[in-house]
Amino acid sequence: MTELDFSVVFDRWGMVLNGMLLTIELTLVATACGFVVGTFCAIGKRGRTGWLRRLCGMYVEAIRNTPLLVQIFLVYFGLSNLGLSLSAITVSMTALTINVGAYSAEIMRAGFDSIEKGQLEAAETLGLTRRQVYWHVILKQALERVYPALTSQFVLLMLSSSICSQISAEELTAVANFIQSDTYRPFETYIVVGMLYVLLSFLLRIVFWILGLAIFRRRRNLQAFI
Repeated sequence: MTELDFSVVFDRWGMVLNGMLLTIELTLVATACGFVVGTFCAIGKRGRTGWLRRLCGMYVEAIRNTPLLVQIFLVYFGLSNLGLSLSAITVSMTALTINVGAYSAEIMRAGFDSIEKGQLEAAETLGLTRRQVYWHVILKQALERVYPALTSQFVLLMLSSSICSQISAEELTAVANFIQSDTYRPFETYIVVGMLYVLLSFLLRIVFWILGLAIFRRRRNLQAFI
């Protein structure tokens, strides 16, 4: 029976840390940009302009019904065919943003649809424009209602970023692939990396929980009551 030797991983801890930092960077950038893309897409799908509704619908369905790996390859090789030479990190951020934007769009649309029609009618009676209705009446309420689903989607995004190793983005999984190929210790390597992904997932959920308390006063009041 072969003895486990985790020192081959810890001896390369600097590489592992750099991979973790890149994974976090990819997640944060794609989360922020994807949320913005998804929100505007959800608004477009509920809008009165026919071609915009269809365009947003096609985008959402195309992304939700194709694998993330295929999307990354399409962005990576598609931009190259157009003469754009971008780094693997930039391509990864772009592909992850496009991916999570489609899922965020459906989540936000569900949140928008959950707002009572009476509130919308009251806002229109007060003379608010459509943009003002979204900003002052719909957006924050909808975001609060779908916040748990959004945070779960963003955690899944962090885990899905491992696929970016296929285009040589040196995130955590890519570093693990290099270490195991260099040391011939795949079991030890992926045990450590798996534990690090679990740690990142918990940390990300804690960050989103704190952010939710900061943004939504009702959550703070409920937390204080509990």
